[in-house]
This record gives sequence, structure tokens and C-alpha cells, in this order.
Amino acid sequence: MFALGAMAVPAHAATIQIVMENMVISPAEASAKVGDTIEWVNKDILAHTATAKNGDFDVTIAPKKAARSVLTKAGTVDYYCRFHPNMKAVLTITP
Repeated sequence: MFALGAMAVPAHAATIQIVMENMVISPAEASAKVGDTIEWVNKDILAHTATAKNGDFDVTIAPKKAARSVLTKAGTVDYYCRFHPNMKAVLTITP
């Protein structure tokens, strides 16, 4: 059972931080691998979302808070804030 649990998380998984501040997502282009965790940090006083156009994820981030999501699928994902559609970014996820 322990061995199965150890296989669930890749040995080289990383946490990539993406910041939402002053109504901008930074970096606007980021790269990650399947199994990595994205930590969206909202430094604004308004709530934001990280909403994938293809439906892969839809995360709401409260003002002055952070939210995390583990990447499960490879591909290039365009995402945006549903509340502020001018906030856009691209996440490239490799296997």
C-alpha cells in the first residue's frame, strides 16, 4: 500500500506560483509538468478566478488569499479571470 501511495505523486513535482496583482496575471506565460502544483496568489482586494477556456480547471481565489491546483493533463491551456476577462494567461503543461 505504501508503494502505491508513493507512486501517486511524481518524485519531481514542483510548485509554480502565479500572482494576480493590479488586475494582471504574472507571469502571463508559464510552464509546468503533469503532477506539478500551481499556486495562484491573489494580491488584489477583489476576488479573481483562474478559469481554463478548455474546462481543465476553474479556481476561485479570494482577495488577499491563495489557491492551489494539481495539474493532471498535458497541453497548452489558455485561462482567464471570469470576473475580469481582460486578465489572461497561458499555461504550458508537459508530460
